[in-house]
Amino acid sequence: MKQNLFKALAKLNKSLLPSFSKQQLDLSKATKFQLAIIGWRIYVTMRALG
Repeated sequence: MKQNLFKALAKLNKSLLPSFSKQQLDLSKATKFQLAIIGWRIYVTMRALG
């Protein structure tokens, strides 16, 4: 049940949130907000996979 929720959330993140890898963002120059988005995407992805 939880994994399905996180899979749906991951698809929603993919469509709504920006992809910083496509923008070639340097993590050392990222703002706190950008780092928060990256962290959220990683959290959701890990929960969806596991």
